[in-house]
Amino acid sequence: MERHNVLIRSGTVKTVSASRLRRYRKLLWTTAAVFVLTTSGLLSMSVRGGADTEPTLRITPAPISHHLSITSHGQRVNPANSPVLSLSSFFRDLPSRQKAAMRGRGDQLYARSSATTIEGRPEEENVVIIGSGPAGYTAAIYAARANLKPLVFEGFRMGGTPGGQLMTTTEVENYPGFPEGITGPALMDRMRAQAIRWGAEMVTEDVLHVDLSVRPFVLQSEEKTVKTNAIILATGATAKRLGIPREEEFWSRGISACAICDGASPIFKKQPVAVVGGGDTAVEEAIYLTKYASHVHLLVRSENMRASKAMQDRAIEHPKITVHYSTEVVDALSDQEGQMSGLEIFNTAKESKEELKVRGLFYGIGHKPNSDIVRGQVELDQAGYVKIGESSMTNVEGVFAAGDLHDTEWRQAITAAGSGCQAAIATERYLVEKNLLREYKTETVVTDEEVAHEATIEEDADDFDLTRTKHKGQYALRKLYHESDRVLAVLYTSPTCGPCRSLKPIFGKLVEEYVESMHFVEIDITQDADIAEAAGVASTPTVQFFKDKALVEVVSGVKMKSAYREIIQKALDPLEKVPAEA
Repeated sequence: MERHNVLIRSGTVKTVSASRLRRYRKLLWTTAAVFVLTTSGLLSMSVRGGADTEPTLRITPAPISHHLSITSHGQRVNPANSPVLSLSSFFRDLPSRQKAAMRGRGDQLYARSSATTIEGRPEEENVVIIGSGPAGYTAAIYAARANLKPLVFEGFRMGGTPGGQLMTTTEVENYPGFPEGITGPALMDRMRAQAIRWGAEMVTEDVLHVDLSVRPFVLQSEEKTVKTNAIILATGATAKRLGIPREEEFWSRGISACAICDGASPIFKKQPVAVVGGGDTAVEEAIYLTKYASHVHLLVRSENMRASKAMQDRAIEHPKITVHYSTEVVDALSDQEGQMSGLEIFNTAKESKEELKVRGLFYGIGHKPNSDIVRGQVELDQAGYVKIGESSMTNVEGVFAAGDLHDTEWRQAITAAGSGCQAAIATERYLVEKNLLREYKTETVVTDEEVAHEATIEEDADDFDLTRTKHKGQYALRKLYHESDRVLAVLYTSPTCGPCRSLKPIFGKLVEEYVESMHFVEIDITQDADIAEAAGVASTPTVQFFKDKALVEVVSGVKMKSAYREIIQKALDPLEKVPAEA
């Protein structure tokens, strides 16, 4: 029989069978004081030790008085081949059924857990997925169905929008299963809902720091610290910018990297605009913009387009699109009012400069991988893409990568989803091989797919109620602007805006923290274009803050929750206490 030496409190050594240790471990779940009913009787278990070394576990069999202590020297030890069993090894593969608090009387099982960093979750996660999109959400689906209960940091602002690049895509016509096509945001909403249904937990925050030098790995977000035994990196890529001299001056005021986010803005309606790029993304944006612009100039920097033949044909044959080959953007031009009025372009074939009259410029020039968070810890190629070996693993054991973060060739939604599947399966195998897996019994969660994210309905004179916090539409805006004595937040959105879908539920929860001291109204710029134009809104999402009819601040794009809180607090009584972090 396999046996292990275990230190007892008096300093002597007692031999305990491996089967006895497994019985102890079978019902113990976390590093907190618990009572556990085993085949050997009722045991009391508690932790002793400091932060610098592995704690000591004290096991007290209820029927007798002596104490056993299981200790280590600050190192993870495999109980199968070591005479000393480390506490981390003791806990790491405990079954998930001990997650719930269980109370009883007499000889019934009693357990209490107190060592969690996120409410209701263990101290050490099986796997944390950093990122979303087709790769991250597919990894979450497979990991959840494998009873790993993955924690997904789907991002908030860094590296793009939660849901990835498809959140800024109109029609997806080549994803299997949708013969009529589907919008990118709708596809991502469905994937996200499916992951949640199987038990994945979403955290809409950016991961700010990752420490891969320790085991378990440590992740730090804006509001949380998490330990995990495995990581799947699915942070994708971010749209590139040209870096022309006046880019920052006109960013969100004429220059944009998201046509479906900003194309419906009043400043572009019935005006000529330009799209720079020659791939599928640029052509798709050009075709989309023909809905609103009077004409679209597609500026291709090389002699040929890189887009698929079908997309090229659609652009060339479209009556409202003119394709300019061998054309580079030199800079943006402005009129006397300081508004963007055109572009200075350079024809590399003719070696000549000219002016192109347009009111907007949209980028479709490719993406760069969002790998900065692991730079210096994980091996990257010269372009910043994560290198992976067999089974999607990076050069760091336990760290996997999926999607556009490592894909330098295909970069399709379907290939990203496939790589997310591979990474999740490889992660499960790794956890099993290393004896790190804590399996959870997953019950499917019924969700509403959180597709619409609608907290309000359009209001008119009959149903407007000033006492409500959340409102929608121009009637409510006019009433609140004149009658509200609270802070007024106006969120401008558009139906095809992926970042708007991400921001609305997050901002809605933030508003609920100030339910007695602010009003919120949502304006759809396609329905209330005159309001958006009067407000000077050039991109979505945009939030305007008012107090007593005075404009306090304007915020374009998606920001951290702390940034919105700071603005709201400045508009309130300075003596009013800031609500606790969510």
